[in-house]
Amino acid sequence: MADFLHESQQLFEYSRALRRDFHRHPELGFQEVRTAGIVAKELNQLGLEVSTGVGKTGVVALLEGDQPGPVVLIRVDMDALPIQEETGAEYASTVSGVMHACGHDGHTAIGLTVARILGKQRSSLKGSVKLVFQPAEEGLGGAESMLADGVLTNPSPDVALSVHLWNEKPVGWVGATPGPVMAAADIFRIHLQGKGGHAAQPHFTADPVAAAAQIISALQTVVARNVAPLEAAVVSVTTLRAGDAFNVIPDTADLQGTIRTFKAEVRQRVVERFEQVVVGIAQAMGCQAEVELQSITPAVVNDPQLTALVQEVCGNVLPDSQVDATSMTMGSEDMAFMMQDIPGCYILVGSANAAKGLDAAHHHPRFDVDEESLIHAAALLSATAARLLS
Repeated sequence: MADFLHESQQLFEYSRALRRDFHRHPELGFQEVRTAGIVAKELNQLGLEVSTGVGKTGVVALLEGDQPGPVVLIRVDMDALPIQEETGAEYASTVSGVMHACGHDGHTAIGLTVARILGKQRSSLKGSVKLVFQPAEEGLGGAESMLADGVLTNPSPDVALSVHLWNEKPVGWVGATPGPVMAAADIFRIHLQGKGGHAAQPHFTADPVAAAAQIISALQTVVARNVAPLEAAVVSVTTLRAGDAFNVIPDTADLQGTIRTFKAEVRQRVVERFEQVVVGIAQAMGCQAEVELQSITPAVVNDPQLTALVQEVCGNVLPDSQVDATSMTMGSEDMAFMMQDIPGCYILVGSANAAKGLDAAHHHPRFDVDEESLIHAAALLSATAARLLS
């Protein structure tokens, strides 16, 4: 079998150059025109069958082995975030207010590196690799858009793999957890209708700001008192907008935030109590509440058998790595949609290096990764796909 770690190390300059180019030129969801163009060009140069415009700005390529067999889908995401970069890196974003603050630039480079590595192994592959470069992962529905365009057909994958560079852990750490690994995500919006008036005469008003304050506090009891201690859920209020003047109690207040859960039954309980708390407190304080819930993505649930294979491959290909089979996060990922009907494994690859100052959190203006993680991720994805097609 090929030495996939060596192959990935040999391609490191290629991976790093791509990653830094994507980092300099970030593009928001469904705007990844330049990125997708580079991806398509690189894949075409490898002689692959390439489709563009899948899910608006996505790219799909089929790498066929010399022998028939199953289809392994490998998915990476390409979009950036609306954040002003503060890293000071020589390859920092050249686009004002937009940066790769989550590692998708690295994911795209990893995907292209995997294509090169596996392209050399065609003669030994019994089956095909479907390379999926997805747009708009950051809550804009990129996976659903690609699904609507038939990404899981012609051919249909038998298994799915995906990877995320993970700055919560150092380089050399790999997370491959059976079962739930990333949470389902919901967005909530609350509109409170009260009765405004003079701030010096609050007794003539129904104050939506006071109601909002009580609701924010009470919502924390939804998890603390309605979810079993050994289960997991998060309710976070992240925005509150009300009023324009210091001496005016406004008519309305608007809140927004997120609910995160792993299990469907926990989500149902949290949502039920959430609505009861919001509506009940609003009414008790003389206001009316309108609650809107929007499901963004289900939980990412790893197939146990496939995950065990990833753990085994990781031990062989990255013998110095620490394989964590218990890592879970309340972060969400729309790869969940592609894994609903296909056995899949979503892998986290440590990318932080505190000694180099490369340990800022995801979605932070100073987010950056130790690029050695590109080697580990490309080697692991390539080796796992090859093992599945051996």
